[in-house]
Amino acid sequence: MSSMLLDCGEGTQIQLRKFKLKYGRVDFIFISHLHGDHYFGIMGMISTFHLHKRTRLLTIFGPNGLDEIITVQLKHSNTRLNFPIRFVATNPNQKELILEEKNYRVFSLPLKHRIACTGFIIQEKKEFRKLIKEKLLQKKIEVEAIQSLLRGKDFMDSDGKVLYAAKDYTYPPDPPKTYAFCSDTIYDPDLVPHLKGVTLLYHESTFTEIEAERAKETFHSTARQAGMIAKAAGVHKLLLGHYSTRYVDLTPIMEEARFVFAESYLSIEGERYTVE
Repeated sequence: MSSMLLDCGEGTQIQLRKFKLKYGRVDFIFISHLHGDHYFGIMGMISTFHLHKRTRLLTIFGPNGLDEIITVQLKHSNTRLNFPIRFVATNPNQKELILEEKNYRVFSLPLKHRIACTGFIIQEKKEFRKLIKEKLLQKKIEVEAIQSLLRGKDFMDSDGKVLYAAKDYTYPPDPPKTYAFCSDTIYDPDLVPHLKGVTLLYHESTFTEIEAERAKETFHSTARQAGMIAKAAGVHKLLLGHYSTRYVDLTPIMEEARFVFAESYLSIEGERYTVE
């Protein structure tokens, strides 16, 4: 099963090894923008894949210029990779579908930062309905009927008579889950329509409100502003991150966001978070 990597700062490989994550499965890398803490680790990842004799395609989504950065480094190190790379330029001006797989889609969305920057939304595709096993055991239902019921369609005979109603033999599917990643952005209410009802939203919270002016100057957000976006969009949970190093104790960041949006949580390196 392939994996995705969202941003790839310096030290990414060290952290992946530390937390025993199988980065060899990464087939898609998404880079939000060309500030070093978001992409300086990508050449190291590419080199490691090469040394490990990877042959599988690696697809990289990112801003214009990233392909040139990668190409120049490979050129001047005289490196011919064992595997192909496909580069897909992201559009920093509008939301776009950039990847469609069997079970999910990925969209890019524009973020307002000091340079061209995009966020990403990973959207699970709608699942089939779930069979009520007890009822299936009561009757011997043909495969064709089961396939129809799973799609939510009643199964009928040649005369149009309903033999098996989907509502009687299946449960509704779980609502599709979505994860939104907003890396670096100034407070931007224009994001709200794109984030409506998202299951889990990661939104940068570099500062607290004491540093609101600093946040504005550097095109970053405060924890309160992240909470405001989450509340306005009606997301299920908010994950805070991208903290300024001035905050040794992250409690004020969490408390500030929770004052606005109760379901706010700190993202901590090495912790796992479920999209639910």
